[in-house]
Amino acid sequence: MLDDERAMGPTTRYARNGDVSLAYQVHGEGPIDLILVNAFVSHVEHVWENPGFARFLTRLMGFSRLIIWDRRGSGLSDDGPLGVDEEVGDVDAVLDAAGTRRAAVLAYNAGGPLAALYAARFPERVSALALYACVLHAVRDDDLPWIETEQERERRIGAIVERWGEGTNLEVLAPTAAGDPQMRAWLARLERLAASPGQARRLVAAAGQIDVRLELGRISAPTLVLHRSDEVWVDVRHSREYARRIPDARLVELAGVDSLPSAGDMDALVGEIEEFLTGGRRGGEGERALLTVMFTDIVGSTARAAELGDKRWRDLLTVHDHEVRRTLRRFDGDVIQRIGDGFLAVFDGAPSRAVRCADALTGVARAEGVELRIGLHTGECEIIGDDIGGMAVHIAARIGALARAGEILVSGTTYGTVIGAGLDFDYRGENILRGVPGRWPIFALNR
Repeated sequence: MLDDERAMGPTTRYARNGDVSLAYQVHGEGPIDLILVNAFVSHVEHVWENPGFARFLTRLMGFSRLIIWDRRGSGLSDDGPLGVDEEVGDVDAVLDAAGTRRAAVLAYNAGGPLAALYAARFPERVSALALYACVLHAVRDDDLPWIETEQERERRIGAIVERWGEGTNLEVLAPTAAGDPQMRAWLARLERLAASPGQARRLVAAAGQIDVRLELGRISAPTLVLHRSDEVWVDVRHSREYARRIPDARLVELAGVDSLPSAGDMDALVGEIEEFLTGGRRGGEGERALLTVMFTDIVGSTARAAELGDKRWRDLLTVHDHEVRRTLRRFDGDVIQRIGDGFLAVFDGAPSRAVRCADALTGVARAEGVELRIGLHTGECEIIGDDIGGMAVHIAARIGALARAGEILVSGTTYGTVIGAGLDFDYRGENILRGVPGRWPIFALNR
């Protein structure tokens, strides 16, 4: 994604299927069109607020023209009848609105049956089908005796709905991120924005009515089925059955326990999808560079937005965006992504420039009436087109999440390279960073 596109943010448009308007976005300019058929709830704007999920989508954009959308009854789309034929028509409507005659289809979780059904019924519009961690059927029968019974499913759904909007599903959707408060807050807000508790129950019930088993044999598109073998949200046997029943489908079982595609080893997952759709991988063994990675975030943005009101808050963000970019340019920093109300940026050369830029940014933000928290780490990054990846990015994000209002935290690696540069730090002890091996010394810049 180019910097000017990031500055404007994603554009949400609407496709129409009868009286139902369907929110969708188009990103990237890759050689193939790729439509993502999500689970039963989504929100095409809020998904970008999570750095991990934003990176997952950005990786897909690196080799495709990516179409994401909210299924009817969820997110920014209208509600309406939730029958199979209506939902199949929705896929058609979104592709038409996006100007796409033929697309690869990537499905996740409860999106699997709808994507497979569309591929079976409209082979002329589906160039390839990729199913990741998808449910095949909802309730046990003689054909699939290992699936939960209707009573078991009802109890599980009841527990989910009872705590809807709290983000508690993170423990099974992404066990490796279960202790990440920012991730839990993002998921909780996604649930609340996507559907009310009653609507969530209705959507789950409708998703459970789609039975594609009799049509799987009609799928002619090349098909890749992916699953993390030890995940706890969806039994891997669902994917094994998809692969067995779809002609010439290829099954790839990856290591890991997470269901969310943005959690765990996301690079391995996207690499398999990219190779399947394009014949090669740009990630993995791509170009690497030693960079200092910076994450910024406005502290208490929700409360501040409520205090100011929508218009004044938007005006403040516009000014903040301009000033952050101006300051980054002054210190030769490069914006990689606009994430929510914060930034992911990188600096090559001496890390002291990045630290001094962070110091300047906190002063700029304070003058605007907001407080930033900033995390910095220096390490090898994978260069993925206009994006970056690798453990260094995760470390910087985790360090940023530890910072308090107005605080700049750096890793021991960054600290060790700026000794002698006239910068003063306090030692904050060794910390465990979620998903990162070992214990990491953290230092706070004295300002």
